Amino acid sequence: MERINETLKRVITPEFSSRLDDMKREVLENPDIQKFLEENAANISKKIVDRSLSKLYEYKSQTHHCESCQSLELCTNYMKGYEPKLVLDRNLIALEYVRCNRGVMEDERRKVTSMIDSIHMPKEVMEAHLAGVDLEDGSRVVAVRAAKDFLNEWERTNVLPSKGLYIYGKFGVGKSYLLGALANELAARHIHSVVVYVPEFLREMKQAIQDQSLAEKIEFVKRAPVLMLDDIGAETMSSWTRDEILGTILHYRMSEQLPTFLTSNFNYDELEHHLSFTQRGEKEVVKAGRIMERIRALTIPISLQGKNWRDKK
Repeated sequence: MERINETLKRVITPEFSSRLDDMKREVLENPDIQKFLEENAANISKKIVDRSLSKLYEYKSQTHHCESCQSLELCTNYMKGYEPKLVLDRNLIALEYVRCNRGVMEDERRKVTSMIDSIHMPKEVMEAHLAGVDLEDGSRVVAVRAAKDFLNEWERTNVLPSKGLYIYGKFGVGKSYLLGALANELAARHIHSVVVYVPEFLREMKQAIQDQSLAEKIEFVKRAPVLMLDDIGAETMSSWTRDEILGTILHYRMSEQLPTFLTSNFNYDELEHHLSFTQRGEKEVVKAGRIMERIRALTIPISLQGKNWRDKK
């Protein structure tokens, strides 16, 4: 077996030594490394630098402050989404990997996204923002102001207002978009909301009886910190969906004073008339009135008018 000294003599050629010197010079010329060495001069010797050369080179070989990365997906560092930080550890220079700027932004984006649960809502609605609302029509200004008043009240008191909005108007005037925009504003403040497209949700509740998930789904929706029910009145309800599903959810939220937002093509009176007729054609005025009593207690009515946004597409 070849002795270690003989091996080193064979491996460490003049060319190798020259390359090592070049690498050391290149590393020590790095401004960030120079700054670190200056700040820790009292605790760093030439021996420590020589023994830590590989870590210093690893540090220098990577990007910092996302300078060379166009996106998190294109991150060039050894650990995607992280950048190296120089530290002293047991008389050696070591690396500590910390989340980079783009990584922090992605974490925040995911955190914001996790603050919204969307049930049967269109993607374009869930990507809405208040800044994107067309304010040419005065009623939209009123609606946006009401949404901002809700947000401002929370920021002032750190308590969510107990009353939400009942936004009503014709097809395509931006009712659902406004809900999505408000949900995103709340998410940016780390407030969880559940946004539900009512017609599909009620159809799902009928199917949930078979897979025994009905109670769980109702609990999830009714206990949401902020609940948004989109397009109520878009279908004729059965007595069961009106009283046992919608009625249960609204009664709980009224009792617990949980903020609830609704959109509809109907105003209060029109919705009450709509809810009084079931799929079988039965007229149940008292039960419809009970639902509306809860809706009125939970919301402030806002009429949304203007041109049909869908006609512009």
